[in-house]
Amino acid sequence: MRAATMKLKAQLCVLLLALGLCVTLHVRAQEDDVDVEDDLGNLEDEELLDGGMEEEEKSAPAPASAPTVTYKAPEPKGEHFFAESFDKGTLDGWVVSKAKKEDIDEEIAKYDGKWEVEELKDTKLPGDKGLVLKSRAKHHAISALLLRPFTFDTKPLIVQYEVNFQTGIDCGGAYVKLLSQSPDLDLDEFVDKTPYTIMFGPDKCDKKTHLYTLVLNPDNSFEILIDQTVVNSGNLLTDMTPPVNPPAEIEDPDDHKPEDWDERPKIQDPDAVKPEDWDEDAPAKISDEDAVKPDGWLDDEPEYIGDPDAIKPEDWDEDMDGEWEAPQVPNPACESAPGCGKWERPTIDNPNYKGKWKAPMIDNPNYQGVWKPRKIPNPDFFEDLHPFRMTPFSAVGLELWSMSSDIFFDNFFITYDRNTAERWAEEGWGLKKAAEGAAEPGLMNQMISAAEERPWLWVVYVLTVALPLVLVIVFCCTGKKKSAPSAAEYKKTDEPQPDVKDDAEEEKEEEEEEEKAEESEEKDNAEDSPAEGDAEEEAEVEKQEEEEDKSDEKQEDEVLRRSPRSKAKARKD
Repeated sequence: MRAATMKLKAQLCVLLLALGLCVTLHVRAQEDDVDVEDDLGNLEDEELLDGGMEEEEKSAPAPASAPTVTYKAPEPKGEHFFAESFDKGTLDGWVVSKAKKEDIDEEIAKYDGKWEVEELKDTKLPGDKGLVLKSRAKHHAISALLLRPFTFDTKPLIVQYEVNFQTGIDCGGAYVKLLSQSPDLDLDEFVDKTPYTIMFGPDKCDKKTHLYTLVLNPDNSFEILIDQTVVNSGNLLTDMTPPVNPPAEIEDPDDHKPEDWDERPKIQDPDAVKPEDWDEDAPAKISDEDAVKPDGWLDDEPEYIGDPDAIKPEDWDEDMDGEWEAPQVPNPACESAPGCGKWERPTIDNPNYKGKWKAPMIDNPNYQGVWKPRKIPNPDFFEDLHPFRMTPFSAVGLELWSMSSDIFFDNFFITYDRNTAERWAEEGWGLKKAAEGAAEPGLMNQMISAAEERPWLWVVYVLTVALPLVLVIVFCCTGKKKSAPSAAEYKKTDEPQPDVKDDAEEEKEEEEEEEKAEESEEKDNAEDSPAEGDAEEEAEVEKQEEEEDKSDEKQEDEVLRRSPRSKAKARKD
């Protein structure tokens, strides 16, 4: 049994150690692993230092810098209606609005916000350019025509583009408008009232580049994705707020609540009368007439006295500051007394107090319920069972007012083919994601940075890493019994030798115990049968006792014989 327990314990120790090793290797792998495909970038070698170096140092290979992802502009492949990456470095094809907003002050009516094509401030992909909203607290409007108008028929609509709020966001969004096809569409006069079919995009975001995608299907289903992950989906007929189709009835705007309409569910009982014995002037508290002044109460001692140790400040000016008085401190004479000063009876609740009388509440017999205006048919009602079939659009535009500057837009793409859209996304946003991932610090640095901002994370780290190691040490390195010294060890010392039994003696004792158990069973069985051979049984018992005595004597002699001191005496003799 002991051997099986030790074996199980050893197996558990190995398992715990292996688990700790796996955790350590995983952390190291996460810290050191920056997986960037060869076709995305190359390693840059550091320059060799000039002069003052030994030959061995000069011949040693220079350490490689962090992996760099080389930028390559995405190329539209497959059917599409619009594709813009701004990597030409110009606004060719885009029209900046020259219009003014209506019904506002002249000073803020102009769309005079600045647009530029430039790289991200903290770019991980040198050469990647985008459209940047440069101004704060300005109206911005810019648009571009599609290659051909998009018509909602039998194919889905897929719109996607990237946004990076480089300086965060204070107020404003980053929506894109799909401008409705019309003979009157003039991109030079693009304003907030220009008709559009769809407006789509983020309202808030962080300082990373995110990819926003809208998918509309001919069966009226839709999906909204952020970074190629679905965050919302549903049906245009049932899952839109407000709904696509207006209600069939609305509240009559000309209907008004009558003046005598009673909405009170409860009222005071008009027939109730205040009882004659109701005393509204009775106080809530009265003096306890049964109270008695405690013995030892010091009537002539004030509760507070002037501090006898206080000294008037040297710069105290009685003409300016008035007569100086020592600050008040508790009277030490009151510390051992039940109280000081004038004794007053304590107050108790007045059993006759009832307060101001009010008539009880009863159900209002004239209650008419909460008033609501009557319903009338909605004059603007319509029912569109195919909301996907929207007005065709022929241009894409950004019409924004924002308190945040340097909002970065990139890689606009409109198509009906999902594979084409995903390929464009991988070549654009996917490349940026790989570059940002390669530039991020290792797992260990991220953990340390996170703990500096949130100190409580150190507790999590200790419980996650240190605790298993402590358990391994405690489980594997404690509770072991000291093994018995060998005969050779006893020969090298005069340490008293305990009673030691070899394996043969232990087996002999176990056999003797089994024989005793069998004889005891036979004896119990024999008690129920006629007594025969009692003399033989007694002789057998006596013989067994003699053998046990001889065995004990033999063991004692063996212990004495194997004792180091006995052996030393024998050699001396």
